Order: sequence, then structure tokens, then C-alpha cells
Amino acid sequence: MKKPKTLCGRVAMVTGAASGIGRALAHQLAEKGCHLALVDRDTAQLSETLASLVQYNVRLSAHALDVAERGALAELPRQVFTKHRRLDILINNAGVAVGGAFEEVSETDFDWLFEINFGAVVRLTRACLPLLKQSDDASLVNMSSLFGLIAPPGQVAYCASKFAVRGFSMALAHELADSAIDVMVAHPGGVATAIAQHARMPVGMSLERQEIQAARAQKFLRLSPDIAARAIVEAMIGRKRRVLVGTDARVLALLERLLPVRYWGLLDRFAV
Repeated sequence: MKKPKTLCGRVAMVTGAASGIGRALAHQLAEKGCHLALVDRDTAQLSETLASLVQYNVRLSAHALDVAERGALAELPRQVFTKHRRLDILINNAGVAVGGAFEEVSETDFDWLFEINFGAVVRLTRACLPLLKQSDDASLVNMSSLFGLIAPPGQVAYCASKFAVRGFSMALAHELADSAIDVMVAHPGGVATAIAQHARMPVGMSLERQEIQAARAQKFLRLSPDIAARAIVEAMIGRKRRVLVGTDARVLALLERLLPVRYWGLLDRFAV
């Protein structure tokens, strides 16, 4: 059995680092002496994240780009290597949401979500693998979701993308099992981020219904991003292949295993 991973002196790239779990992950890694390449399209909040990390004695770089931009994403590993001369950890954390039932969600919005939540994970993983393979002890962490384990109505696009991340990560972990790259998939439950507030809504959906849907989603986003990030980083240090983040993720994952077809009827009855 391998020893726990040591993060001090390593270089980690974190996407979606401007806020939420991404920013919290940056703090958890920096506390352990990990140098950071932080990626996000929100330049203002990315600058805030960077400023909040100067207290740590680590090397920092900010990379303002949209992970949906294929050309920029392909160039990113070179930029990170130029700044840090190595890459040991890639955390694919960036993600978006789309509200509404399947028939309400446009093909454009569905594809936009998939491009970020899954396509960018695959492309950045492919682009970074050569650098990760140069490390003597590397990690790839892909962010799935509780909705990569269970599939509630009204979340078809999001669930499809997060189930895809789960399958991609598990298969890749098997392929890289004999390498120096640990692959882990994370399944956070309801974490208190702004993802529901920033979700795209179908054209024609009334403002009242949009607000109701956002408020309903926000009600279940309770876990602190700091607690979630700590659980993810500790699982990575412990070389786990999967981590369920939050009590809701652990309980509902068990329920899905016990009642893989009928679990939603039970949850719906109790309005979970």
C-alpha cells in the first residue's frame, strides 16, 4: 500500500477557482504548501481568490479563461509549465447548471452545459496528462456530484454530464492503475455555492417560476465549501478513488444502491 500523498512543494491546477469549492480547495492546498495555478473565467473573483492566498508561502498564478474555449484550454498546460515548471495535481472543478425539464431546455443550453461540465474535463485531462506523467506522484481529481449518483427530475442535463464524469473517471482510473497518477472522482452533495443562482433557465420560463426553482435548489445547498474542500483534499491525500462529500451524498448513495430503480419514488414521497 502506498503512503499518504505529500502536497508540500507540489503544483496543482484548479479550475473554477474564483469562488465556492474551487476557492476553498485553493486554500486547503495552499495551507499544505502546494503551489497553485488557478483557472476561472471570472477575472474579478479570481483576483480576489489570488489576493486571499498571498498569506501562504506558495507560488501562485492566475489564468483567466473560459474552460469551454478549446483553443485557450489547449494552451493552458504550456502556460502553467512556463510559470511552475511542473504539474502534479489537476482538479477539474469548474461546472455550471441549467434549470428546467428536458423538453424545456434548449439544445444550445444543453450543449453549453455539457461542453463545460464534461467536455472541458476530458480535454483538459488529455492536455495535462503528459505533464502529470512526468510527476513521480500525481493526482487527477474530477468533480462529479450527488447528481452523478442519483437522477432527480428537472436535472437531466446536469445529471447526464455528472454521470459522464463519473464513468470517465472510473474507467481512466483503471487504465492508469499502474502509473504514478492517482485518479479520484468526487461526489459533493448540497454545498453552499452560487451554482443554483447562476443556473441558466429556459427561454419563456416565467420569472416567478425561475425564482421558485432557484430557491428550492438553494435550500438544499447547506454544506460549507470549506468542509467540502477539506474532505476532498484529505481523500486525495489518502489516495481514495472516490469520495462522497456530505451526509446527504453518503445517505442517498446508499439508498440508490439498495433501491436502484425505486429510490426516487421514496424520496419524492418525503419531498427530499
